Amino acid sequence: MERDKGVAMIIPIAHEDQRGRRWPYVTIAIIAINVVIFLFTNSRMQQEQQEIFRDEFHILALHALYPNVPIPSEAADMVESFKREHASLYGVAAERARRPLDSWDAQLLSGAWSNEQLNQQMTALTSRLDQIHHDSITWNYAFHPYHPTAISYLTANFLHGGWLHIIFNMWFLWLAGCVLEDTWGRVVYPVFYLLCGVLSMTVHGGVFRGSFTPVVGASGAIAGLMGGFLARFPKTKIKLAWLFLFRIYKFSVPAYIILPLWLVIQIFWGAVSGNSGGVAYWVHVGGFAFGMVMAVVLRQSGIEQTVDQAIESKVTWTADAPLVRATELLGDNQAGAAVVELQKHVQEKPDSLDALEVLLKAQKRTSDTAGQKDTLEKLCRLYLTEGETQRAWDAYEHFTLLGGEKLPRGVWLELCRYLESNQNWERAVSEYKRFAEKNASERASVPALVSAARICLTKLYRTADAQRLFRAAQASPVPHLDLERVIEEGLKSCAAAAPTQGSYRGS
Repeated sequence: MERDKGVAMIIPIAHEDQRGRRWPYVTIAIIAINVVIFLFTNSRMQQEQQEIFRDEFHILALHALYPNVPIPSEAADMVESFKREHASLYGVAAERARRPLDSWDAQLLSGAWSNEQLNQQMTALTSRLDQIHHDSITWNYAFHPYHPTAISYLTANFLHGGWLHIIFNMWFLWLAGCVLEDTWGRVVYPVFYLLCGVLSMTVHGGVFRGSFTPVVGASGAIAGLMGGFLARFPKTKIKLAWLFLFRIYKFSVPAYIILPLWLVIQIFWGAVSGNSGGVAYWVHVGGFAFGMVMAVVLRQSGIEQTVDQAIESKVTWTADAPLVRATELLGDNQAGAAVVELQKHVQEKPDSLDALEVLLKAQKRTSDTAGQKDTLEKLCRLYLTEGETQRAWDAYEHFTLLGGEKLPRGVWLELCRYLESNQNWERAVSEYKRFAEKNASERASVPALVSAARICLTKLYRTADAQRLFRAAQASPVPHLDLERVIEEGLKSCAAAAPTQGSYRGS
């Protein structure tokens, strides 16, 4: 069975336009449907695949060793398809000296069966395989290029071949789907999604016409959402996480760089691997291409604008008039005018989260780096006030990527404590040190150094670093008599923890 998704080493974890005007109920519903179907079908599909593999191998091995044994037409088509797609494996099956797969195969290789018995074995195998196919979820609802049913173009998008398969697919669906549902509404968006899924299967079927390998998975439809995302939000920065040597590195890349790169990789592997392996790359390519084209059509035809106005009419009763005007200006690609409108509004209502978030989008479009840093600083404070600490941290990381140097002390320290609560010790130490450096003349720099030293000593077991930080806190010219005892005790702990010459530390 071929899964239409590959596992990426670099994983997207968020993007700048994640928050929409309404809850993404359709995206949530699609995810829920996929998960429920997976929970009810996964175990049975795994069992079916084992039975189908066993019987298909037996048929292939029997035909490879005894090509004159009569074989029904559908089984013969399966054998011919396998020979085209996996010629080397078929050659191995035809070798009498190979290692047997199971007891049945051992008996076949021994040559103990007569011609009549070989005919009976072929009849029994093909009859059993036909029965399995008749009752099989995969055979009835996955997409089969050699003989696709009308329903399979749709149902294959809701079947998945394993836990990682569905987890990655649903995560990508959440990231790309929410913003497009907010853009296209709860009618156009699901139609777009399903159509991309159907068209992606069509592309795969066209490239691998006659293939017996079934295809399951939602990533053709999800690739369509990614193509639509690129067409609509090319400058949006996508936050990525890279796990390397047991450490996670985070960075942001604009959609117009990372998404075309992903597409090129899919085309390359699709050309290199053909129909071998477990990933249907041309499903991805077809879905992505159709998604881009359809997104442009929605935009140019005016359908998107009509839907947007309908959504605004439902949500603007809670929004201020200046915010509505600014949103309309953004929709008309007048980002500069939107910035002016929003800056006036923020002066009157400095704690308006909605206004600041829209202002940030407008400033991105005008490439106003200084304005973005100022807005992100305010968003950090407001997110913390609202208890949305993760969003505050995301805003801070965006702030630093733009070259932001310094946040208000209270906001910055709260983010440092957030890192500690998440046990992100390395980054917490880095931020405490940075805070102390940028606020060297303020009393708050001393407890920040002490906090960094404490983490180095008790969590990272880096005694020398902890000692240096305690010494830096002790040497600070800022009055800190209330912390002298804490610093001295910290230095004593460092001395006790440091290995002495000629001693060994147990592991």
